Amino acid sequence: MAKIADLFIRSEHADLMKKLNAWDIAYHQNDAPVVDDATYDTAKNRVLEIETEYPELAVNGFSTHVGAAVSDKFKSYPHKIPMLSISDVFNESELSDWFNKLPDKNVFIELKVDGLSFAARYENGIFVRGLTRGSGIMGEDITENLKTISDIPQKLSGNFPDVLEVRGEVYMARADFIALNEMSVKKFANPRNAAAGSLRQLNPKITASRKLSAFGYTYGELSDRTWQTQSEYFDKLESWGFKTTKQWAKRAASVSGIQAIYNDIMLHRDEIPFDIDGLVIKVDSVDVQEKMGSRANSPRWEIAYKFPAARGITKLNDITIQVGRTGVLTPVAELEPINIGGVVVSRATLHNADEIARLNVRIGDKVIVQRAGDVIPQIVGVAENGENTVPFVFPDACPVCGGAVVQENGAVARRCVNSLSCPAQIRGELEHFVSRHAFDIEGLGEKQIELFTRMGWIKQAADIFTLIEKHGDEMRVLDGFGDKSVSNLADSIEKARNVDLYRLIYAIGIPDVGEVTAKILAKEFKSLDKLRGASVERLTQIDGIGEIMAREIVSFFADFHAMSALDNLLKQINVKNPEVIIVENSLLNGKRVVLTGTLVKYTRDEAKEILERFGAKPQSSVSAKTDIVIAGESAGSKLTDAQKLGITIWSEDDFEKAIK
Repeated sequence: MAKIADLFIRSEHADLMKKLNAWDIAYHQNDAPVVDDATYDTAKNRVLEIETEYPELAVNGFSTHVGAAVSDKFKSYPHKIPMLSISDVFNESELSDWFNKLPDKNVFIELKVDGLSFAARYENGIFVRGLTRGSGIMGEDITENLKTISDIPQKLSGNFPDVLEVRGEVYMARADFIALNEMSVKKFANPRNAAAGSLRQLNPKITASRKLSAFGYTYGELSDRTWQTQSEYFDKLESWGFKTTKQWAKRAASVSGIQAIYNDIMLHRDEIPFDIDGLVIKVDSVDVQEKMGSRANSPRWEIAYKFPAARGITKLNDITIQVGRTGVLTPVAELEPINIGGVVVSRATLHNADEIARLNVRIGDKVIVQRAGDVIPQIVGVAENGENTVPFVFPDACPVCGGAVVQENGAVARRCVNSLSCPAQIRGELEHFVSRHAFDIEGLGEKQIELFTRMGWIKQAADIFTLIEKHGDEMRVLDGFGDKSVSNLADSIEKARNVDLYRLIYAIGIPDVGEVTAKILAKEFKSLDKLRGASVERLTQIDGIGEIMAREIVSFFADFHAMSALDNLLKQINVKNPEVIIVENSLLNGKRVVLTGTLVKYTRDEAKEILERFGAKPQSSVSAKTDIVIAGESAGSKLTDAQKLGITIWSEDDFEKAIK
C-alpha cells in the first residue's frame, strides 16, 4: 500500500511541476500570467512539501527552480553570479519560523515592487550590459532597452567598484500606466504587464516611447565591497545615480516589529504610486548574509512577506454566458466597475454552475472580487445580500444558437451540443485553427474571423484557403481593408498551405490534444491516415496518452461531420509528414536527450528538430532516465545534475559527429 501511495505522490509532483513550468513561461517569457498568485503559490507550496518528504525529487524539482528559460527572441548571456528568486511567507507564523533561525535579528525591510527584475553591469563606471533574470543562470540581453530608462544611469557617479552589477526592478507607475492605456490601441491588464511587455521589446524605440522607471535593490558580481549593511548599500546606490525605495524602508529586530510594519504598509498600500505585492525582509549585515549563503534557488538571509491578493467589493449587476470553441458554457459576472490595485474591473469569471451554487451568489448582491496574479478576476464570496436579488438559472439552451445544453456524466462543465452550426463554437474553432501554434495565418485574427463568419464567407477551415479567390474583390471595399492588406492575407494563406503534420493535428481541435501531444502523435504515426485508423488500445501504448484522451481521439475521427470537414481541408493543403532518419547503429535513436547551455551552430529549436529527426526524445529536465546531456557554452545546473547522476555528457562536437 505504501508503494502505491508513493506512486500517487510522485505522479502528483510530476503533474504540478508541469503546470508550474507552463505558468512560469507564461509569466516570465510571455508577460501574460494565466493563473493567479494564490493558485500558483498553492501548487508551489505543495511541490515543496513533497520534495521535503522525497528529497530525490528535489534534484529536478522546484527546490532548484528559478524563473523560466530565456526566450528565443533575445540573445542570452550567463549571470556570473546566479540571479536567484526569493522564498515566500504568507503569515506571521511562517515569518516566525524563518526569523527564529537568523543568527542576527537586525533586519532591513524593503517594498517588494511588482515589476521585472534586471541586472545592469558596469565596468569602470560605464554601463555595458543589461540582462533579465531569465532562468537565473542565463538572462536575456536587454541592454539597449535599459539604456532608454532614465533611472538607470549610463555612467556612475561618485566612488564605485571597477566591476559592479546592480540588480533591481523595472516598473511602471500607476499614473504612467493609466496614461499609456489611454493612448494605446493595445490595452495592458496592469502596470506589471505593461512594464514587462515594454522592456522585453525587440525594438528599443518602443521601450523608449513608454514611461518606465527603475529601482536598484541588490548587487551581483563586483570587484570590491565597501559597505557593511544593506541600508548602507542603498546609500551607495543613490550616490551612484540610482533610485531606491529607501523612503519606505524600515528596520526591525523582532517578528512583532516586522508585523507592525507589514500591517501599516498594507493599510497605506494605495498611497504608494506604484504596485507592490509584499515586503522583502533582509538580514541587514552583509557579512552575515554571506555566511548564511543560499539554497539551490533562493538566499537564506532574505524572505518575501507577500500581501494577500488584491480584493474589492462591488455590486453584481448581471450574469452572462460565454460559449467557447468546444461548446462549454462559462458564466461571467457583470460588475459595477471598481478599481482594484490600479486596474478597473467590470467582469469576473464564475467558472461554472457548481461554483455559482457554492458561492450562493445572486444578481444584485454585493460580492468580493479578487484580482490575484493580474489575470481574469474572480468572485470569491458574497459580502452583502442585496434587496430583491434574483437567483441565476443556468440556461438549458445555448444563448448563441439555441442548441440543447447537456452536462455529461461526471463532468462539471455544461456544453452546447450544436457543434455544427453554433456561431460561437465555429468562431472559436477557426480562431484556434489560425493561431500561432497551429496554421499561424497572420492577418486573420479574432475580428476578421468574426466578420467573415458573420458574412458567411468562412463556414469551416477549408473555406479559408478559397477566401481570397471567392471574396477578395468584396473584401477590398470593406472598412479597414485594401489592396495591400488583402494581398498580405493572400500571401499568409498561401504560406500556410504547406503545414507540418503535428500543426495540423493540433489545429483540427481534437479534445484534450495540445501542441505537445500533437507532436507525440505525429512522430508516432508519421501520417494522418495512420492516426485516423488507430484504436484505443494502440493509442494507450504511447507514453503520455491515457485512456480518456485515447477515447477522445478515436471518437473525433469517428465523427462523420468532423471527417467531412477534414477531408475538405486536406484538398486545400499539403501535409509535411515528419521524416525520422533511422541510422544503423545510431547513437541517438530512442535516446532521451537534454540540451543545456548555448550551442554555437544551432538554436535550441534547431537542435531539438534535428534530435527528433534522428529518432531521439528531447527532454526539458535531467532525470535518472536521461541517456545523454548535450552541454553547450555556459551550461548550468542541468550539467551539474548530469554529472552527479553519471549520465553521458556530449559536447556540441560530439553532437555533430552523431548526426553526420
